[in-house]
Amino acid sequence: MHNFKKLKIWTESMELVSESYKITRTFPKYETYGLMSQMNRCAVSIPSNISEGTSKSSNKHFCNYLEHSLGSAFEWETQLNVAFNQNYLSEEKFKELEAKIKQIQKMISSFKSGLK
Repeated sequence: MHNFKKLKIWTESMELVSESYKITRTFPKYETYGLMSQMNRCAVSIPSNISEGTSKSSNKHFCNYLEHSLGSAFEWETQLNVAFNQNYLSEEKFKELEAKIKQIQKMISSFKSGLK
């Protein structure tokens, strides 16, 4: 078992959650139950699956949760693209967050590979 709070993939993912909530607050009101909600739920899912996975008794089970976390990371990246295409955020912010989510995806993949 791992202490999830000491995992860099968890701390980086938690930072992404904060960024997600921060940017979605600027989205149009009509996105409250659409893209805004979806992006935040996806962002929260990334560290949530990591932390839940640490409670599992085997690395095989932990890898399943990392797989879910990685899926949420890719889903969030798609939603980030949608937000950018709808002009909900600047190109500068988009590139910054795109780099951050790609880094998290790489970290999760590498961590998962190390568990096998």
